[in-house]
Amino acid sequence: MKKRRQSRSSWQGVSKWYDKTVGKDGHYYHREVILPRLLPLLEVKNPQKCCLIDFACGQGILERHISKETGYHGIDVSKDLIRSAKKHSMCPSHTFSVADISKPLKLPQKYTHATILLALQNIENFEGVIQNASRALEKNGRFFIVLNHPCFRIPRQSSWHVQEKSNEQVRQIHRYMTPLEIPIQMHPSKREASEKTFSYHRPLSLYITALAKAGFVVDGMEEWVSNKKSTGGQAKRENRARKEIPLFLTLCARKS
Repeated sequence: MKKRRQSRSSWQGVSKWYDKTVGKDGHYYHREVILPRLLPLLEVKNPQKCCLIDFACGQGILERHISKETGYHGIDVSKDLIRSAKKHSMCPSHTFSVADISKPLKLPQKYTHATILLALQNIENFEGVIQNASRALEKNGRFFIVLNHPCFRIPRQSSWHVQEKSNEQVRQIHRYMTPLEIPIQMHPSKREASEKTFSYHRPLSLYITALAKAGFVVDGMEEWVSNKKSTGGQAKRENRARKEIPLFLTLCARKS
């Protein structure tokens, strides 16, 4: 039997590495930037009436930071990451399933909230994900997309440079408007033997257009910077650049 090719959007092949790297509590930016900024945006004033679907949930980082009273269903294409999510789940009533979120889904109910955190840029058929979010949400349901900032954080096509005359650290963008599929070696020291994932760069306009096409109104956008601090002789220019060039973009949309 011919072996089925694994989707380029799947992280099953690097799930053990990713699970170890992110851990039970999330990586640094989950803990220090993303979750502290995202949770207030969700505006869960009445947890008993809220039901959240978490697309590309990985090992369930978000699930462990929401109220146990909030309904929750996490979906990911990696069975190993879903296994880890179930193992670390904080609430027996929260559920998980294995599925490709870029393809049509059969869901048991409608949801009040949907999220996808740091994953849409790794999925080839991003429009399929956005369509699934629209189908999953009830009218006026909220959808939150957290991305590596597509305007400033483009793998292999953006970089830091220092302008010696002004002693400023600046961000240089080499390409932006052209959508790109960019292979990422997870273990660069292994070279060709390294496992690969794929990052899909798209200009911001493609995300906004896809949301509108799926029946969403974008009613908010936030740009989040790193809270790390440099020390040493270059600290001033590095800290200034860090405050000015955001790491993450968050799109807030409402189903019309």
